[in-house]
Amino acid sequence: MKKVIVVKIGGATLGSHDTALEDIVELQKQGKSVVVVHGGGKLITEWLDKQKVPTNFLRGERVTDKPTLEVATAVLSGLVNKDITASINARGGKAVGISGVDGSVIEGEIREKEKGYVGAVTKVNTVVLEALLGSGFIPVISPIGMNSAKQDDEPSTLNYNADIIAGEIAAALNSEMLIFLTDVDGISDKDGKVLSKLTADKARALMDSGVASGGMIPKINACLKALTVKASARIIDGRQSHALLNELKGSSGGTKIGE
Repeated sequence: MKKVIVVKIGGATLGSHDTALEDIVELQKQGKSVVVVHGGGKLITEWLDKQKVPTNFLRGERVTDKPTLEVATAVLSGLVNKDITASINARGGKAVGISGVDGSVIEGEIREKEKGYVGAVTKVNTVVLEALLGSGFIPVISPIGMNSAKQDDEPSTLNYNADIIAGEIAAALNSEMLIFLTDVDGISDKDGKVLSKLTADKARALMDSGVASGGMIPKINACLKALTVKASARIIDGRQSHALLNELKGSSGGTKIGE
């Protein structure tokens, strides 16, 4: 199988992803194998507000009770996943939208009970992904996965952090590249200056010192996971026109993590 590029779409890029999806289709037409992982946190919050379900976060992850899990599943695997998949197909690409539940792509368990039904990945099953890629499709994956260590009163599915999922999938597929399209310029130092390149150790130090915090933590951890298979890991501003294609052409932007 050809080397894979994993692209994580999230943040404000979900609201203005026209060029991102155009870029993904262009990469496919160039013969590259692309996997898309998406979040959808802002839309989940909007729907939770409509349902009058409170939203809480702990260490950068959404605390997920049963009502929140139901809404997250509907929004992520329904609205967002099908919108992205349809948009890629409408632009001439070939995409199939799935969740981490399909083919048990994502297996995991609850490790931090205070976060509720939030999964920690224990295994990535790549059979379905490899079959789709081998047939010329772009898998578009929502971060709802299996609860493999289900207790009696627990749901069969869990809400996973999409950033972490992207890193796990990149590693499992032995990918050549993991790219985060975000709504920030990249990783910044304590003075707010964007760092164009970081070693793994320096990235860990930014997290340990609290300079990198909140939603940036799972992104950095995902990049570190991708580095275990020697993938190139980058966090770039997906709001910029054709940010993805420009990055692959070698245009400097965002932050590259690695040696």
